[in-house]
Amino acid sequence: MTEKKDTSEKILFRFFSDILNEWTVETMWADAVDKNIGLYKLDSIPFYAAISSDDIVFAEYDDSEQMLTYRKTVEYSGNSIVQVVLMNNETDINNIRDIFSKMGCASEKLNEEYFVMEIPFDKDYTYIRQKLNELEEEKIIGYAEPCLSDKHQY
Repeated sequence: MTEKKDTSEKILFRFFSDILNEWTVETMWADAVDKNIGLYKLDSIPFYAAISSDDIVFAEYDDSEQMLTYRKTVEYSGNSIVQVVLMNNETDINNIRDIFSKMGCASEKLNEEYFVMEIPFDKDYTYIRQKLNELEEEKIIGYAEPCLSDKHQY
């Protein structure tokens, strides 16, 4: 994910972020599903947008933005996104990411204190969430669930 392919296009997302408490712009890579009607499949894990990779979105060129711009989600992948903040600076963030990688969750690191991870549709979120809660109770991380699919609801 997040590697540019020959068929990749960058799409701009403009939204109000509850995490940042401000209007935010984020760009993500997507592959054209049907360029003629503006359908694209996301190939990125978003840092802040409440959307998931593999979702199919409608985007169109916006003159004021000077690029393809997200308009709406037309098909949800069933993947979920969890945002994780490191609360204990004695812990290596990559060690935390590795824990979830071994559980089948890809992640993207923004910096040494924040990463986002994707829970694929076919994964049981129960055990992943138990580990998140355990690390939160130990005051190692804090986390938010901005984009949980119906399958991962509890």
